[in-house]
Amino acid sequence: MASIHRIVLRRLIAAWVIVSFLIGGIAYYVETKKLDDAIVALAASQATDFAPEGLDTGKHSPEQLARLSAQAEDFVRKNFVVIELYDRDKKRIVEAVNPKYEHIENQLKQYKHQFPLDNSHHYEKYFIGEDTVVQVLVPLPSKLGGKAGFFEGVFVVDRNTLEDFRRQLWHTLGAVLIAVLATSFLLYPVIISLNRDVLRFSQEVLKGNLEMASVLGAAIAKRDSDTGDHNFRVTLYAIKLGEAVGLDASAMRRLIHGAFLHDVGKIGISDNILLKPGKLSDEEFAIMRTHVALGVDIIAKSDWLQGAREVIEGHHEKFDGKGYLRGLKGEEIPLNARIFAIVDVFDALTSRRPYKEPMSLDTALGIIQKDAGTHFDPKLVRTFIDIAPAMHASFGSAGESELSEQLRTQAMNYFLQASIAGKT
Repeated sequence: MASIHRIVLRRLIAAWVIVSFLIGGIAYYVETKKLDDAIVALAASQATDFAPEGLDTGKHSPEQLARLSAQAEDFVRKNFVVIELYDRDKKRIVEAVNPKYEHIENQLKQYKHQFPLDNSHHYEKYFIGEDTVVQVLVPLPSKLGGKAGFFEGVFVVDRNTLEDFRRQLWHTLGAVLIAVLATSFLLYPVIISLNRDVLRFSQEVLKGNLEMASVLGAAIAKRDSDTGDHNFRVTLYAIKLGEAVGLDASAMRRLIHGAFLHDVGKIGISDNILLKPGKLSDEEFAIMRTHVALGVDIIAKSDWLQGAREVIEGHHEKFDGKGYLRGLKGEEIPLNARIFAIVDVFDALTSRRPYKEPMSLDTALGIIQKDAGTHFDPKLVRTFIDIAPAMHASFGSAGESELSEQLRTQAMNYFLQASIAGKT
């Protein structure tokens, strides 16, 4: 359950960052647009003063030009740092520059602006040094219709205004972040509550599937040995060896499935061969070997059971390549099949059968060790030798009900871990 909390928290935090970035970006754009619109509106309102009658007629007397130049000089001492006035033919007739900002005018000369074709205000924003500069182009309407000319003003945004804007922007972004964060944490208990329901249903489904595989495996084992103990023990041995070699939850779930169903193909073997008390003939043994291919075919139509294939198909392979079904050698044999081959033989050696008494632990481990490198993976054998005494003490003499309960608990744990991790 703790891992679910971590997963939900990580995803909520990721969602908070993404949503905050998106909404914050929108808020930044909106606030920036407000400032730009305010500057353009100011420029547009003041530009209307530059529509004397001379511009309408297209005739510019020296007196008119002198008045416009004086007006422009007055403007560049106040709000604008550069003013240029164009007639209807887009010819510049007045220019005024605040000497303090000549470097801005020089920088702006590299940018070519287009005269607006419509009656809208157009602007461009530049960052020159430490100054934020807005260049505004405003069409000047003629009383006679059409355009009398164009007003171009370069406006340096007051730094106090920018500071106010930045403070307001950060307040807005902070409010957005807090609102999104609060929403995320309000969703957390809702998600956890819903997840509990999903987890409960998942546990029921997993329990049902686990029990189905366990019952099927036990039924097959009873055909062969009159008891389901072998299937329970060998699966518990496989889990312990899998843990010792560091299998993850997904691989462990496949190993458990394979251990339950390793002999599922024996359903297709006739009783007179499967239950024959004596030694099988070569022909009978050849038929017995077909249980591997039969097992693979039986699970082929189930996506849920495909993880068992590694063990079903490979548990009679030998490390030296002399096994069957495919004659795989060494690490060509899937790890789960190599693990299971050891524990399957070990349990067969240490278990009572109608035709034999159980071997002692030392005798069975001696056989396993002798076959390391031929039948078994020698690295896995070394690990198995270390943990076998404790495993045998725990499971070797336990009854069927005790083995079943221990197996159900351990298997469910790995099935849930694999499901939470989203793996099969």
